[in-house]
Amino acid sequence: MTVELHGTVDDGFGRVADAFVANFERKGDVGAACCVYVDGHPVVDIWAGVADHTTGRAWASDTLQLVFSTTKGLTAIGAHVLVQQGLLDLDAPIATYWPEFAANGKDTIPVRWVLCHKAGLADVVGDLTLDDVLAWDPVVAAIAAQATNWEPGTAHGYHARSYGWIMGEIIRRITGRSVGQFVLDEIGGPVGAEFFIGLPAELERLVSRVIPPEPPADPAMRQLMDEVMSEEYLIGRVMTGPSNLFRYDEMWNTRELHAAELPSSNGICTARDLARIYAATVGEIGGVRLLEPATLASACEVQAEGPDHVIGTAMRFGSGFMLGDAMGPTAPPTMFGHAGAGGSLGCADADAHLGFGYVMNRMRLDPAAPDTRAAGLVKRVYTSLG
Repeated sequence: MTVELHGTVDDGFGRVADAFVANFERKGDVGAACCVYVDGHPVVDIWAGVADHTTGRAWASDTLQLVFSTTKGLTAIGAHVLVQQGLLDLDAPIATYWPEFAANGKDTIPVRWVLCHKAGLADVVGDLTLDDVLAWDPVVAAIAAQATNWEPGTAHGYHARSYGWIMGEIIRRITGRSVGQFVLDEIGGPVGAEFFIGLPAELERLVSRVIPPEPPADPAMRQLMDEVMSEEYLIGRVMTGPSNLFRYDEMWNTRELHAAELPSSNGICTARDLARIYAATVGEIGGVRLLEPATLASACEVQAEGPDHVIGTAMRFGSGFMLGDAMGPTAPPTMFGHAGAGGSLGCADADAHLGFGYVMNRMRLDPAAPDTRAAGLVKRVYTSLG
């Protein structure tokens, strides 16, 4: 296939562009963008393909993409900004900021255990409708009322959606602003970038259409995944919950999903703004650095490592960030950030003075055919750095 590449690539970073083109030619990308900042300046800012495969609308410079759990990294940055402002203590009980959360023996769970997935609240318990979940208050009330899924602090297990509601409610209780507004005001605004958790209606026209993942090609693997994702298993309840409402299908292309605030799951951005924000966590962008070196060092201390109680595979988390190869096999230990379901990635590396963003519309989730699109780009970024 012929790939019409748009954007700019600085000298020495052509291999990143080559890997990006290869994602279309050999790895199934349909529409995507990638941006890399080094030393506070964009050295790669490229895009290609179509934003809507049903209409043929081309991907443009300002195309926005829903990035699933890549959103968690921005929510984490928000938490650490509050730490710097002296408004949040990660080792204080969540109930300090959100008294109702203390119900059912949760009074001593610290904020940090949510950020590193050790709070024991991965499965949101309760009979909730989609309207309840998208309205915010009913789902956070359900979390506040429930008991834990396992003894907090004894294991880490991916809090796929509850992470965002718990951290978002803490941010709301402290600041009086929703997490989406806080991210725009305190993270994007100061560095001239936008990351939307709750997309304004007037920007809906810019959003690329998610292409849900195809089922595994192997019938036995399809059957296994269907079984594992049932409500019989914790991973199924976590990844499709609450109340079996969420699957990776066309629902993510609806206005109601884009307008709501799911601070673990429905962030919408460009690769450019994602990379710019991450670059501002490790250095200055326009004279502003979002996270001070001491704050960042603390955020990247390993808090959870080893087999994940929910998803089963080995993971490594700091306070809100995936660390190193938790984001892919080519990520060095110094890299931190968060990946999103289906392939997106936002990350940074203080040692390399690097900010990185990759967003795409074609999701891939076949465990028998690992997705190497982001990993290939990351590998070429570090190769280009020398």
